[in-house]
Amino acid sequence: MSEVRPAQVPARPANAPPTARFAAGAGDPPTAAGGVLTTPRMPAAPGGSPRSAAPPGPLCPALLDLPGPRYPAYPVGPRPLRGPLELYLTEVGSQDDRSLLRAQELLDARERARARAFRRPRDRDAYVIAHATLRALLGPLLGVPADELPLIREPCAGCGGPHGRPALRAPGVHFSLSHSGDLVLVALAGAPVGVDVEGVATVEAVRSAQCALHPAEVAELARLPAHERQAAFTRTWVRKEAYLKGLGTGLVRDPALDQVGTGPRPMSPSPDWNLRDVLVPAGYAAAVALRRE
Repeated sequence: MSEVRPAQVPARPANAPPTARFAAGAGDPPTAAGGVLTTPRMPAAPGGSPRSAAPPGPLCPALLDLPGPRYPAYPVGPRPLRGPLELYLTEVGSQDDRSLLRAQELLDARERARARAFRRPRDRDAYVIAHATLRALLGPLLGVPADELPLIREPCAGCGGPHGRPALRAPGVHFSLSHSGDLVLVALAGAPVGVDVEGVATVEAVRSAQCALHPAEVAELARLPAHERQAAFTRTWVRKEAYLKGLGTGLVRDPALDQVGTGPRPMSPSPDWNLRDVLVPAGYAAAVALRRE
């Protein structure tokens, strides 16, 4: 069983926008369409639709330098989703001071207040870049200013309160956001979707979180050599988080109920969902769950 692998960066295509770089994975690299980078389409199964098929191997997100000139605060008009799924990856550490200031301008008042509450500059920068990334992608999608997106909070899956997962008031567009360490991962889709990215778990985290795994996953980890368990556990955890975020429950639902597997390829916990790993740099693992339409 392989460890989490680093992303290899091939030469930039001649027609790529100047602020875009590619993270290579299985299959073709992301393509530039209308100035917006998208992941390859999910291939259709015989007699099936692209949205109900599973891609062969880990998905490869477009790696963005944000905010960049491709994402103005006031877009000209809306654009359609280019395929059933778009994945975007941003590196917090690649942003200079000017980019960070520009990113803060994309946030709304509530997000700016929350950013100011962080004590550690690194945590503050990660929060700002994560939410600016989301707004910079959703703004052109809907054709509205990035700081005026119709974002709402769905009812909490646990108590019904107004603090559930974020969503758009506009129909037909679903998104999911995750950030960990230096990475921010965003998914855009026409169906419910969830993403998660995490740094590779520590030995102590693996030991203490066994209760969150399905019994079959606990047995799989126990059979692995000790040096492979951290990467395998992290793969499992991001798959669970992505699926639960897609469902809209988060960890209100016991993650031990769903078997997603610890091996190189995930197991979908439901026939209604596609679950795939996402290729990210070494030291991290990521996954995306997309509901079949």
